[in-house]
Amino acid sequence: MRLHNIGTTSQNGGCPTLYETDNGDIVVQGYRLTDAEAVAQLSNVLPGEEFVVVPRELLTRFAPKE
Repeated sequence: MRLHNIGTTSQNGGCPTLYETDNGDIVVQGYRLTDAEAVAQLSNVLPGEEFVVVPRELLTRFAPKE
């Protein structure tokens, strides 16, 4: 799988960042959601799934519009 950097709202090149794979999927780099109360509110969580917090600004500026 190859990744293409779509964009970031980070000032220093870290996270959060959006990437697009060579097959058109989106990969999100961000801080892991660790708040136990928030994690407990998630539903249908499958083994191996992780959750990251994505600032709305990142999505509105760089998420594909298609």
